Amino acid sequence: MVDAAVRTNRPGLLDGLDPEQRAAAVAPRGPVCVLAGAGTGKTRTITHRIAHLIRSGHVSPGQVLAVTFTTRAAGEMRTRLRTLGVEGAQALTFHAAARRQLRYFWPRVIGDRPWDLLEGKLRLVGQAANKVGLGIEAEVLRDLASEIEWAKASLISPDDYPATAVRVQRDTPGTPQQVAEVYRAYEKVKNSAQVLDFDDLLLHTTAVLEEHGEVAREFRDRYRCFIVDEYQDVTPLQQRLLDAWLGGRDDLTVVGDANQTIYSFGGASPRPLLEFTRRFPEATVVRLERDYRSTPQVVELANKVIGAARNRPAGSRLRLIGQRSPGPEPRFAEFDDEPTEAAAVAARVRALLDAGVAASEIAILYRINAQSEAYEQALSEVGIPYLVRGGERFFDRREIRQAMSSLRVAAADPPPTELVTAVRAVLARVGLTDQPPSGGAAKERWDALLSLVEVAEELAATVEGADLPRYVAELEQRAAAQHPPTVEGVTLASLHAAKGLEWDAVFLVGLAEGTMPILHADGDDEAIEEERRLFYVGVTRAREHLWLSWALSRHPGGRRHRRRSRFLYGLLPEHHPAARVPRSQSGKNGPKPRCRVCGGPLLETMEIKLGRCGRCPSTLDEDLLDRLKEWRITRAKELKVPPFVVFTDATLIAIAEQQPADRGSLVSISGIGPSKVERFGAEVLAVINAERG
Repeated sequence: MVDAAVRTNRPGLLDGLDPEQRAAAVAPRGPVCVLAGAGTGKTRTITHRIAHLIRSGHVSPGQVLAVTFTTRAAGEMRTRLRTLGVEGAQALTFHAAARRQLRYFWPRVIGDRPWDLLEGKLRLVGQAANKVGLGIEAEVLRDLASEIEWAKASLISPDDYPATAVRVQRDTPGTPQQVAEVYRAYEKVKNSAQVLDFDDLLLHTTAVLEEHGEVAREFRDRYRCFIVDEYQDVTPLQQRLLDAWLGGRDDLTVVGDANQTIYSFGGASPRPLLEFTRRFPEATVVRLERDYRSTPQVVELANKVIGAARNRPAGSRLRLIGQRSPGPEPRFAEFDDEPTEAAAVAARVRALLDAGVAASEIAILYRINAQSEAYEQALSEVGIPYLVRGGERFFDRREIRQAMSSLRVAAADPPPTELVTAVRAVLARVGLTDQPPSGGAAKERWDALLSLVEVAEELAATVEGADLPRYVAELEQRAAAQHPPTVEGVTLASLHAAKGLEWDAVFLVGLAEGTMPILHADGDDEAIEEERRLFYVGVTRAREHLWLSWALSRHPGGRRHRRRSRFLYGLLPEHHPAARVPRSQSGKNGPKPRCRVCGGPLLETMEIKLGRCGRCPSTLDEDLLDRLKEWRITRAKELKVPPFVVFTDATLIAIAEQQPADRGSLVSISGIGPSKVERFGAEVLAVINAERG
């Protein structure tokens, strides 16, 4: 029976919808495909469609099942339906819907108590890997778990896995046969423990509906109308469950954007979306291209990004049309190294905050979680709170905690070797190899460990006689300084974790070859195009302010051998310094730093910071250095941060040697960026002038 409260003649249900949104909302029952570009109001459209179907008497609220891919999206859909006066319609994730159904039908089909849900599968995967003699290191287990999830989502059995993995060229954590043996052993261990993983929820619910006719009839009598959001991300397993729900019926509305398919590694495919009209030739197709999220400047850039994609199928050729008032042009920036890039981003974030943009409306997005550390540190140094989404803080990661523990043990009896060599030797015991792994969790772990080596390199270059105990103390200080309060803050997130979200200001960072696109995607056209779509998703997260940046080297003084991402070519304004000629090698573009005394080239990090080569005499004013250190201690206490957060010892030495007379000469010292000058410049110059007086 139709809910009377919903069927009342509420005026204005379709008011405020644009013509395309209205066409989707009022389309008759039956197959409907909504091709919805980023920011085009798809959630608004499908919730109004549900409300219209109910008000028109086509279906009652309890007969509606809407599914999406995240609990956040499902919650937003339920909230909007309530606002429209719809109570009783189900809006859930695929897994939540399947779990409810399986619990309900389990006693009738199985007969005993429902099996418990396995929250995390690593322990059982470890038992399975141990049974077949494969490694049980954490990153191996994570990759094995991901591979099992891909196989189950793709409806691939352990017997079929080896041949399929070879055919589709999977990058497997072991031989395909070994992975299949772990997969098979995992299923046995799991079934013996009488527990289900998340993929089992879908598999068992599908099996119940396919194999038990009376159960299927009861379910299909209950649910008559189905809506699937983010349909471009459906897996073969989810599609099979959807088919079991439908049971040959066609009262189905799907909404998606093939340009935002970014989960192929997990089995997702846009094929069901792109082939929807082949399956349902009578389907109503509506294209939503009016972008209400982003300024025309951001929309134009997004269209350029996706317009360069190769072999785009017809169903993905959406061209966004900006509906907002004009805003600032996207900003592009190239930096010599990653710390400088991070400091510049932090300075720009501070400027946005000062201009009134809320911290929660700012996001820094990167390709992999290991990139977050530089931005956590840069934001901490200027006192900006942040939240890490979709990943732990750098120093909370398991591999970093393990490395720190090993380093502390080694520091108690330090070896008689130079610092960087000693650190590498310790980290080699916890997984740092000479060459990076090809990808996956192992590559992320390797990148995180390598960043610890870079801290050692920086310390060795800037602190004379730095040893392992001094290095461990430096790490402890950095870890202590990176614990901002859990209040409103700037979002740090990977591009994958940012899907479905939006902010007023977005910083897309680390846009260099090897990171965007990711190194292991190179040589695979399909993987490169998925990386392009991931970049497109990042661009379309921005409402107004968009910053795109990259660095030519990982660390200060390093060889500037990186190139900006191939996805940036054709996007930069003609007047941008990097627009015409890619800088591919260090030293071939722009002047090299020179000694301020003899004019010779500066090659080492500390030489660059001091502005003189090691052969020339020092001009250090030790009294000034003492005064600067006293000032730093006072300032650090006021800010409640370690002294290095204000300025490192090496930077103070450089100031005491060069004795800059104004802000311009102060900012020319390596390691002092605009944000530091803005915050501390006047005070430092006052200390210098007092010394001169």
